Amino acid sequence: MSSVAMLPVAVQEGKRAFLPAVRPHPCLFQINTRVYMSILSRALGRPATLDDVPDSDLERFARDGFDYLWFLGVWQTGAAGRRISLQNEEWLREYRDLLPDFSDADVCGSCFAIRSYTVHSDFGEDAALLRLRDRLHERGMRLLLDFVPNHTAPDHPWVQEHPDYYVHGTEDKLQREPQNYTRVAAADGPVVMAYGRDPYFAGWPDTLQLNYANSDFQDAMAAELEKLAGMCDGVRCDMAMLVLPEVFERTWGLRPAPFWPHAIERARARNPGFIFMAEVYWDLEWTLQQQGFDYTYDKRLYDRLRDGHARPVRDHFRADPDFQRKSARFLENHDEPRAAATFDLSKHEAAAVLTYLCTGLRFFHQGQRAGFTKKIPVHLSRGPAEPVNQAVRAFYDRLLACLRIAEVHEGQWQLLDCTRAWEGNWTWDSFICFAWTGATRSLIVVVNYAPNQSQCYLRIPFDQLRGNTARLQDLMSTAAHDRNGDEILSRGLYLDLPPWGYHVFDVIVEK
Repeated sequence: MSSVAMLPVAVQEGKRAFLPAVRPHPCLFQINTRVYMSILSRALGRPATLDDVPDSDLERFARDGFDYLWFLGVWQTGAAGRRISLQNEEWLREYRDLLPDFSDADVCGSCFAIRSYTVHSDFGEDAALLRLRDRLHERGMRLLLDFVPNHTAPDHPWVQEHPDYYVHGTEDKLQREPQNYTRVAAADGPVVMAYGRDPYFAGWPDTLQLNYANSDFQDAMAAELEKLAGMCDGVRCDMAMLVLPEVFERTWGLRPAPFWPHAIERARARNPGFIFMAEVYWDLEWTLQQQGFDYTYDKRLYDRLRDGHARPVRDHFRADPDFQRKSARFLENHDEPRAAATFDLSKHEAAAVLTYLCTGLRFFHQGQRAGFTKKIPVHLSRGPAEPVNQAVRAFYDRLLACLRIAEVHEGQWQLLDCTRAWEGNWTWDSFICFAWTGATRSLIVVVNYAPNQSQCYLRIPFDQLRGNTARLQDLMSTAAHDRNGDEILSRGLYLDLPPWGYHVFDVIVEK
């Protein structure tokens, strides 16, 4: 798909706008809306709404090369979810550990305990969101929001109006599994309902589980998605695999009809460019891609990078190219620990080069570029004050400059092979290398993903090197190297890198 093609996007009634088609390997930035709004409110000296998001911030995101801004947690939550967030002792300990000056006012309730898919009254309601979306469109960016298919807040109107939309339990189950069931005061009297959960953990006590075995409910939920397709440009679907028929049946003993294919079709009938990104685990990524998702979380890559062994990471990049193109690559998000707390700086940089310069959607998180180390629970409206790590910031500035090069979005990606530098040289197996090639420019990414110095010969299949000199300009530093093109083609490019060392070479052919 050409990056200069123009496609219609959903806009307010009576108005039509156009945006460039999404690049094949886009960049996404996640914003914790509550935390961001609390920062703006302090700066303004009054409560901020989405209308107060500065144009200067949006322009900075556009200059940095982001295609999507994901505003986490814009939807209306309720008093019930906040009350539970204030009563859970385990959560309270987490809040107090994070915020030395914690008070009850810091608790907003989980943004995943949604009462209504309308913009929270604190943020200016739906009209403010539509204006924000239009401001993003003016700058060539798209708006991504949350869709939580598995559960709702305990005070969602459906609890009273359509209690059959929820999974019910029995008094016996409530007695045996109080971590998974609760008694609810419904319109026709008290009933036992299930907390929202996945099959491997206790329920989330600030939510109630939706029943996908009810066809009327499925239609109502698909209608919610269709509505969102008129308000934004895509959704990140929380725990999207939980509503797959086989997973839902394993969890609840009820076999539903598939939900995602027809729901996605309805949303795209409203907005043809609407995209779906799935939070998904348990090796169900391919299943959801086949059901219509544009992108699926690549938690497996994150785990392998965190473990720090090169071969599993390299083998991960041997997966089907279309699967990889639809993978959302990240080093942190609101669910994972901060990257700067998980990786030391040198390993962090090596992992980031691999994560963001491979194929797929490149997914960055608020605070990641500043090197923040404190993960903020989604129940809180503010985080701690942290100093900016200037070394991390400088690294990400260089990396984002690389991501603004057209070839890493429009070019052809390929994994490259390495060989031993000499007999008995075992460290060659520590390298992960790949190339991006376009019509006029080629890049080579080389990473020694190991805690030891390593050497290898890298095979580079660039025929244009024949009979010429290759100038290798490192885009992540000031280093440059001139090498004989024929020697590279016949023997390979010799690499000798320190622990967690890397280069992003711009290959310039000098005739």
